[in-house]
Amino acid sequence: MTTGIVRYALRARRRGRGFTLIELMIVVAIVGILSVLAAYGVQKYVASAKTAEARSALGQIARDAATAYEKESMSGSVLRTGTSTATARQLCASASTSVPAAAASIMGRKYQSKVSEWNVDAAGNSGFACLKFSIDQPQYYMYSYAAHGSSSPGDGFTATARGDLNGDGVLSLFQITGSISAQYALNVAPNLVEVRPDD
Repeated sequence: MTTGIVRYALRARRRGRGFTLIELMIVVAIVGILSVLAAYGVQKYVASAKTAEARSALGQIARDAATAYEKESMSGSVLRTGTSTATARQLCASASTSVPAAAASIMGRKYQSKVSEWNVDAAGNSGFACLKFSIDQPQYYMYSYAAHGSSSPGDGFTATARGDLNGDGVLSLFQITGSISAQYALNVAPNLVEVRPDD
């Protein structure tokens, strides 16, 4: 019975003692490390959510370029009986300007474009107007479209999104390309080129 009382007294003494300074320092260090990791994870998540805009928009531009290429562009003249005309597929010509026109508009901020910016080339049926592409929501990236040739094998297009999410003056780059094959089919790259995507 005496041993039970001694054990009880020792347990009670340990319980009342509290934590040592070393134990408290270890807990503070662990909490600090966890908070740093959580903050880093949140930053990566936010950057990833913002870059989804560029990936989605470039995917849509590539689909629009393929659709525009497949559209038959035949002569508008009347055919005589017993004659035929060749179907002509061609890429949309290059956009004359990026949207927005200057990278300063998207450095560390969003830009709200106007419909007229996407339709600058409507008269010549080229650029974003030919692609029938536009963004009506505020955007983090500057978009451009360039065609290299129009209908021969090896001709193609490059669509680009440039952004500066943190406003440090260093632009990130997202790019997708397409090229006309020897069989006159437009092949689009299966993946985007990404340079400093989180910048």
